[in-house]
Amino acid sequence: MTERESMEYDVVVVGAGPAGLSAAIRIKQLAAEKDQEISVCVLEKGAEVGAHILSGAVMDPKALTELIPDWKEKGAPLNTPVTEDKFLFLTQSGSRSTPAWMLPECFQNHGNYIVRLGEVTQWLGEQAEALGVEIFPGFAAAEILYTDDGAIKGVATGDMGVARDGSHTPNYQPGMELHARYTLFAEGSRGHLGRQLIERFKLDQGRNSQSYAIGIKEMWEVDPAQSRPGLVMHTAGWPLDADTYGGSFLYHLKDNIVVVGLVVGLDYANPWLSPFEEFQRYKTHPAIRPIFEGGKRIAYGARSLTAGGLLSLPKFVFPGGAMVGCEAGFLNASRIKGSHAAIKTGALAAEAAVQAIMAGRSHDELTAYTTAFEASWLHDELNKARNFKQWFKKGRTVGTVMTGIEQLLLKGKMPWTLRNNKPDHACLQPAAECARIDYPKPDGKLTFDRLSSVFISNTNHEEDEPVHLTLKDASVPVSVNLAKYGGPEARFCPAGVYEFIKDDSGSDRLQINAQNCIHCKTCDIKDPTQNIVWVTPQGGEGPVYNGM
Repeated sequence: MTERESMEYDVVVVGAGPAGLSAAIRIKQLAAEKDQEISVCVLEKGAEVGAHILSGAVMDPKALTELIPDWKEKGAPLNTPVTEDKFLFLTQSGSRSTPAWMLPECFQNHGNYIVRLGEVTQWLGEQAEALGVEIFPGFAAAEILYTDDGAIKGVATGDMGVARDGSHTPNYQPGMELHARYTLFAEGSRGHLGRQLIERFKLDQGRNSQSYAIGIKEMWEVDPAQSRPGLVMHTAGWPLDADTYGGSFLYHLKDNIVVVGLVVGLDYANPWLSPFEEFQRYKTHPAIRPIFEGGKRIAYGARSLTAGGLLSLPKFVFPGGAMVGCEAGFLNASRIKGSHAAIKTGALAAEAAVQAIMAGRSHDELTAYTTAFEASWLHDELNKARNFKQWFKKGRTVGTVMTGIEQLLLKGKMPWTLRNNKPDHACLQPAAECARIDYPKPDGKLTFDRLSSVFISNTNHEEDEPVHLTLKDASVPVSVNLAKYGGPEARFCPAGVYEFIKDDSGSDRLQINAQNCIHCKTCDIKDPTQNIVWVTPQGGEGPVYNGM
């Protein structure tokens, strides 16, 4: 085995998203206040800070204001305040607008900002570096390291320059070990290492099964006549059926930029459903199409969301480490917002880590983080919405009515708590029992195919490297997934990674086009046999979202 070099830090942060960078910033702020030196490094698998960041996004600035009170003076790119909220219920040919007075609090965005979260993340990276944080983009944390007594010791980055057959190319470089007194995991939804931590430490014991969704997003430059900067619009209904959780977002930024997306719950039942195709179909609705006609699509991406809320939140501290942001699942699905929660939990974990380091501790459990979260405004916010996703598992009508009752009438003070123990992958029904869905062909102007979409996501992976979409059993995709579920991999992936093709003998086989992968993690979540395991490719690969 090749010997790896190691580096020592007080805190190692895995992931340079809003949660990870906020944690690093807060650690350095507290160290400066106490005139202490605390070393912090942040690993980022993207080629640059913000490269893999994709979100709607409407941002509540509350947590950012707590972290960096003078963010406006420092030039944070929150440039489009929300001026109007609109909510439509869609049928196939019509729409019905919800009066403003009937909108529950979760859909009221006064005081919030429409942002390109990748740009906000880049700005946070600059603030972190100015405080002395070491950020290493292009280095994927591939392995968790443990002490002899089972606590988190740190992480190791992946080897570089490994060929597909496992041999070392002339560019081979072994990974590096980063050791820390505490390691904070901020990989985002369905993190590769976070999944291992939950399993190893049984962090989800006694919690509801986690629930996920996929968000598919495009950015358009529209006709100036269609631009309404500050408008936030959400829809429910068509093209999804009443039993499938989901809805759209459509946000107007400045400079004639409109971002549009569809969120589809990954607990859907029909294996013939394709979230990507449903999104393309959504744009053809009579209430939506005029916004984009004559415009130009300039960016595309997709990412999973951890949507189970407080009732599915795993224990997020363990010996030597903690999870922050969407790694743990702090997203408020009812508000369709997670960046404020990411910033807040990053800061809370940082405060607990600094307190422990100042007390001379290492590799123990940061229980102060849990205590601080439970006493925070974020806990209050998530508690008010704790049943949101659970109600929608009973269908759109029940979900809509009960969310209205809980948020408008009860003001979040519910006397009940719902339970759910069915994971998303177990919700898929056999293909023979479900109605087949035939989607229209794309027109290349308003609707598009997967490959042209992946092209504008700037995704790149080396052709000759180990496939990072691994199979526990190579026979299962054909013998089970194709035979029983109609090969759902070919539909739930928004990037054309999975194809069932005939070999020379006429037999079916699964082809994995790993170079197309945009790191959304949908396959890792929705595969009905849980046979697909997403692992990190070489650092620096994947999409480059350019401010999505």
